Amino acid sequence: MNDEIRRILKEHGRLSVDVQTLTDETDLYQAGMTSHASVNVMLALEGTFDVEFPDRMLKRGVFESIAAIRAAIQELTAKG
Repeated sequence: MNDEIRRILKEHGRLSVDVQTLTDETDLYQAGMTSHASVNVMLALEGTFDVEFPDRMLKRGVFESIAAIRAAIQELTAKG
């Protein structure tokens, strides 16, 4: 799952650093991701993992790090 998340971040996150240099806990916004880019990341995650982020998850903290994104996707896929 981490590889897919990193691929999506590389393609859609508009990060100012190489995604492979980030730890799972690195703040993606500090690494250059904008709010606009996070929407593109969210849409790509939804398509890749066949999930839909509910309104309660549409907040900065859910997309703040690879670990946070992974936890959110695991929560959504567990309900499937």
